[in-house]
Amino acid sequence: MYQQRRLLTPFLLYAFLIILVVIFLIPIVFIAATSLKSNSELVSNSWLTLPKHYNWQNYLNAWTQIKPYFMNSLIISLVKVPIGIVVEALAAYALTRMALKRSNLIFAFFLVGMMVPMQATLVPLNIILSRLHLTNTYLGIMIIYIGFGVPFGILILRGFFRTIPTALDEAAVIDGCGDWMKFIKIILPLSLPALATLMILDFISTWNEFVLAQIFISDDSMRTVTTGLLSFQGEHNTDYTLLNAGVMISVIPQLIIYLIFQKYFVSGMAGSVKG
Repeated sequence: MYQQRRLLTPFLLYAFLIILVVIFLIPIVFIAATSLKSNSELVSNSWLTLPKHYNWQNYLNAWTQIKPYFMNSLIISLVKVPIGIVVEALAAYALTRMALKRSNLIFAFFLVGMMVPMQATLVPLNIILSRLHLTNTYLGIMIIYIGFGVPFGILILRGFFRTIPTALDEAAVIDGCGDWMKFIKIILPLSLPALATLMILDFISTWNEFVLAQIFISDDSMRTVTTGLLSFQGEHNTDYTLLNAGVMISVIPQLIIYLIFQKYFVSGMAGSVKG
């Protein structure tokens, strides 16, 4: 009986995981199939059928339309994410490796930022950006994104930094290293799993952000890819084939970032939770 249970448990686990994979793949397959149909085929046939003729021209047309928005998102993400991670890493280092008074209280103050509803900040943020003339600018939207991302980043990195033995700090002090050198030569190299994990999560959240970009960017030339996809929606109709092709194109950078850093993802999250 015990042997049967040991064999049954992995089987049920794998069966459950396979079901989850199928559930997550269904929307992706549906979007990919729709993106390769013509409008006439989409209207005449069921949405659940595969395309009879693969219309790859949809991707070229969609790319031509969303390319400016795609580049805006790429610029914002590639600049904002590294700067945000540096700010979060410095703050986490100060909270864990420096003798700060009431460091736990300061950490709790940062965590409060995760509890404030984003909707409650929209009006004051709009007033501030308008007075600073930062609406419809890369700088303005990046400052907002960094501000909203700092609490979560500190939470992840603080947990991982606490797992690094303090004996390394003592050895570094004996060798004449100050806080800056300890941060650069010890903490950051040992924290690559957590930094890679944060890179993935931060890039994906920045790339997919919609509400803030929709509110604080009204100039069409500055729109991000998530808001730019609305260009496929007209007043009376929506070009679903091009819209789905645009969605598939917008997924590519996220997939690339994940494939580059995925080997660090699990260890980074495990160390952050443990800490």
